[in-house]
Amino acid sequence: MAWAMVILAGLLETGFAINLKLSHGFTRLWPTVGFACFALGSFGLLTLSLRTLPVGSAYAVWTGIGAAGTAIYGMVWMNESTSVLKLVSISLVIAGVVGLQISGSGH
Repeated sequence: MAWAMVILAGLLETGFAINLKLSHGFTRLWPTVGFACFALGSFGLLTLSLRTLPVGSAYAVWTGIGAAGTAIYGMVWMNESTSVLKLVSISLVIAGVVGLQISGSGH
């Protein structure tokens, strides 16, 4: 359950990063409101999950999902082809952390 919260928090972090891009420095109302909601939800879920999970692993998965989601958004909607490299490196980090957790040596 705690890992599900980390994954959801990572997806919410993607939303808040995208809304930050859309708000252009907080000059547009709805993306700014969306940014605040996604940020509160993401940090709230991460804080709750850290009560039962190791901080380093949970934080790595959370930031990895958020950054990967933002990289995908950049590639699909903003033609940022350099995001492919970010996506690959982030995916490798997530895979390593998850592998440690599955093998039981991540504590």
